[in-house]
Amino acid sequence: MQDLVKGVFDVKYIPTDEERTMVEKMASIGITQTEISKVVGDGIDDKTLRKHFRKELDTAKIKANAAIGLTLYNKALDGDTASLIWYSKAQMGWREKSHLEIEHSGDLNVNINLTPVKALKIKDK
Repeated sequence: MQDLVKGVFDVKYIPTDEERTMVEKMASIGITQTEISKVVGDGIDDKTLRKHFRKELDTAKIKANAAIGLTLYNKALDGDTASLIWYSKAQMGWREKSHLEIEHSGDLNVNINLTPVKALKIKDK
């Protein structure tokens, strides 16, 4: 009897191409597997999602990062200043801040000479 009941309620899930695309897009932007499983078809179990969409779940973020990284890289090569700055900080380790440590015991006299910056003159049209 148990085998008969099991056979009646077992429905084989077959993912569609549209569902694969949706899962990949959702996973690429960080939506959790629990949330994704709620909107696939009429809702599927988390285990079913992982079983049938393993490749999409494992590769979506990698593909998204590569596509965005390539776009940023190309914009930097084209001279986009913001992209150049971000790339140099994120990929080359450049920083805007300087860190200075001084260890000293006893009296300390410090003279700092600042050179004034000339104000820019805006020409009247």
